[in-house]
Amino acid sequence: MKRTITIRRILFCFMALCLMGSVSAQEAALKEAEAAYAKEDYTKAIELYEGVLESHGESAAVYYNLGNAYYKAGKVAPAILNYERCLLLNPGDGDARFNLQMARQMTVDKIEPIGEFFLVSWFKKVENLGSADSWAKAGIVCFLLFIICLILFFFSRWVRVKKVGFYMGILMVISVVFTNIFASHQKEEMMNRTHAIVFAPTVTVKSSPDNSGTDLFVLHEGTNVTVKSTLGDWSEIVLEDGNVGWMPSKDIEKI
Repeated sequence: MKRTITIRRILFCFMALCLMGSVSAQEAALKEAEAAYAKEDYTKAIELYEGVLESHGESAAVYYNLGNAYYKAGKVAPAILNYERCLLLNPGDGDARFNLQMARQMTVDKIEPIGEFFLVSWFKKVENLGSADSWAKAGIVCFLLFIICLILFFFSRWVRVKKVGFYMGILMVISVVFTNIFASHQKEEMMNRTHAIVFAPTVTVKSSPDNSGTDLFVLHEGTNVTVKSTLGDWSEIVLEDGNVGWMPSKDIEKI
């Protein structure tokens, strides 16, 4: 028994040391990338930020910094891609959203989105105030407050407190429903990524998934598209204005 406990302690210490070493390596790489960015060596900064993402996984902050480095290097499509990935993880990042709009102004294609009902727009704006994790945490807090409201309603001797518990309970139930909707929708977007960025300088969108298809329209790098389906080496895409067509999958990068 003592030997088993000792082995477990050794394994735990080893894992802790590995984790500390990984964190230290990540911090060192980030500092080096920041130094390269400050010196306007954007190529090196890009390489270092890409390395951090590859070795340590996704991070909204790293995507944001990488987007800045690509933007400064004059590479619009990768900049837009990384700003979009940052906002996918942290929709409430106002700086990333502002920089994304600045980068989009440098693209050739100016596509006007189809107008949507004002309540849908308002719903999206509220949802983008937080991430999936923050909405999930807010939902838990609202549920606990709902339980407290129930206790006040059923066990309080004062009518006024009962009324407060009743109406606040209704408000908390509504909050729980909406926070869970926001969290599940954002989680779904992260798990099933359908949006993509065009990376080819120019690409002709076809009416069918082959080169013999009719030419429909031309897109340029940096344009945001939604991937509707794929067939072989081709992807069926939808633009924000509703236009649909097929283009080679190699010419787009999913967010």
